[in-house]
Amino acid sequence: MTEPGSLRALRPQVRTGSRPKGAVALAGGWCWFDTVDWLQRDAGATPLPLAALTEAELHALSAPRAALPGMPGDRPAIMGIVNVTPDSFSDGGRFFDAADACAHARALLGAGADILDLGGESTRPGSEEVPAVEEINRTAPVIAALSGAKLGPISIDTRKANVAQAALVAGAQVVNDVAALTFDPALAGLVAASGVPVCLMHAQGDPKTMQDAPTYENVTLDVFDWLADRIVAAEAAGIPKDRIVIDPGIGFGKTVAHNMQLLRDLPVFHTLGCQILLGVSRKRFIGVIGGGETPPERMPGSIAVALHAVAQGVQVLRVHDVAETRQALGLQMALIDPVDPR
Repeated sequence: MTEPGSLRALRPQVRTGSRPKGAVALAGGWCWFDTVDWLQRDAGATPLPLAALTEAELHALSAPRAALPGMPGDRPAIMGIVNVTPDSFSDGGRFFDAADACAHARALLGAGADILDLGGESTRPGSEEVPAVEEINRTAPVIAALSGAKLGPISIDTRKANVAQAALVAGAQVVNDVAALTFDPALAGLVAASGVPVCLMHAQGDPKTMQDAPTYENVTLDVFDWLADRIVAAEAAGIPKDRIVIDPGIGFGKTVAHNMQLLRDLPVFHTLGCQILLGVSRKRFIGVIGGGETPPERMPGSIAVALHAVAQGVQVLRVHDVAETRQALGLQMALIDPVDPR
């Protein structure tokens, strides 16, 4: 295990648009920076010029990231959510039937999704664990049908090695683990042997109890150090860093205040040298702040947060509302990198 704080938490002061001389592209993408803030537990944020960074730190912040299978490398990617569950917080089981799930997946791809994230176990607050056999029965047939029709790419959203194995056999190409390889000891070895990318997400506690008064000493630095440790563990298991994606886990064991602080500090996670995935779509904190009693009513706020994330260099957006996000993202990227729209 890495020592907490052994890796400096550097938060680039991110900008977009015309890049001045001396500035550096953030993760090889559409944002740039020429100053960073060093976040410390006992000293707050200390501004640093680029000259104060080590060669390794500057490389971690600036090097282009390896894209997920079939994904764009020059713009943010949209991951469309397909819940093959009877109890999702967002769609309440609308796509639990395999045929409905396949139809929904096709619709998301048609609306502009770059990748599908398909899951058979709800991880909403208070949810119960689903037996692996049931999770496989929910997901593998849908993945096989989509893969057989040459639709995808597809990510399997699971914490379990045998579920991931069945999904990969059926045609999935990415593993998205909300437990960051801590739930099932066999999953890291499977990912390493399969050669597929994995997303490591931070969560405090398990889904059933994670919202029971979550606490942190410093939410940004606690999540940063935890993800740094999980990257080291994944590499030790044989997973190369260029196949690791990280997710700060908005809403997973976090209060509204925790979520908002992490969103303000998103650029610090670029220091870890991996692609960043963000899943905020329709989550409760959006309704608390911006209004929206039901999850679908939180779509406008979800897009607002997604655009904020893209302006901070986040590479992958996990969303329910693909068409709306694609339209908003198209406008934002045109403003960041002007092109003739005709």
